[in-house]
Amino acid sequence: MASTAGLKKHAPFPVPSLRDDKTIELADMFKMLGDPSRLRIVIATLEGPRSVGEIAEALGLSLSLVSHHLRLLRAARLVTADRRGKQIFYMIHDQHVAHVIADMIAHVNEDAE
Repeated sequence: MASTAGLKKHAPFPVPSLRDDKTIELADMFKMLGDPSRLRIVIATLEGPRSVGEIAEALGLSLSLVSHHLRLLRAARLVTADRRGKQIFYMIHDQHVAHVIADMIAHVNEDAE
């Protein structure tokens, strides 16, 4: 029998049901975020709409690499694009994605207890 000493007690968390095809889609989203450059790009979009050039400059990445990653992130519905004149601005897809990323940032920034 496994010991539960040292484990924090938490209230049960309601978990929505997930069909097999949606489980695969969710796993693919997490794989997408497994690349540090893509994750940094997604985090950059949490602050609001940013152009490819702004993201590339802020992260020290090439325009072509950022554009490539943004295409993949858009296809995975993690970011969305908004055309303003000749420029395209990228932002987090929705508040669900924003909350997951923000919660995980808070989690890794917590002191280990």
